[in-house]
Amino acid sequence: MKIIIALILAAASCTSFADQLVGKVIKVTDGDTVNVLTSDNETHKIRLSGIDAPEKKQAFGNKSKQALADLIDGKVVSVEYNKLDRYQRVVGKITFNGQDVNLRQIKLGLAWHYKKYEKEQDVEDRSKYANAEYIAQVEKAGLWVDANPIPPWDFRKQKRESAN
Repeated sequence: MKIIIALILAAASCTSFADQLVGKVIKVTDGDTVNVLTSDNETHKIRLSGIDAPEKKQAFGNKSKQALADLIDGKVVSVEYNKLDRYQRVVGKITFNGQDVNLRQIKLGLAWHYKKYEKEQDVEDRSKYANAEYIAQVEKAGLWVDANPIPPWDFRKQKRESAN
């Protein structure tokens, strides 16, 4: 009985992707947002799930954007997703040549694992992303070279508070 309950709980905490789109990346906005043009000539703004990259005016913001652009700008990618965010962007995992692009951003030290939304990830991705962030920190990759890097969610909050 305990095993069955554990399996049910594990399945409930798992989020599987319901939809998929394939298209060409026509714009890289920043380190976690791109525009994809599909074969039916529709443009979709994609927010990379599970990560939060530095803002443009933040340390490593431009490097994060450039690394993403270098890999996928002008390339055909696959996007697995299951939701739209409050800005009506598709929130999804991008793969290119079999590689999880979102995870790559974390491994390079150019994005944080966005733990606020980790429950939306399946258990395997959640574990991979958390582990990749830990390794990037230990190896001082990318933004982790700074002694106290400011997470983008704190940077945005500070910006909002200073505007008021």
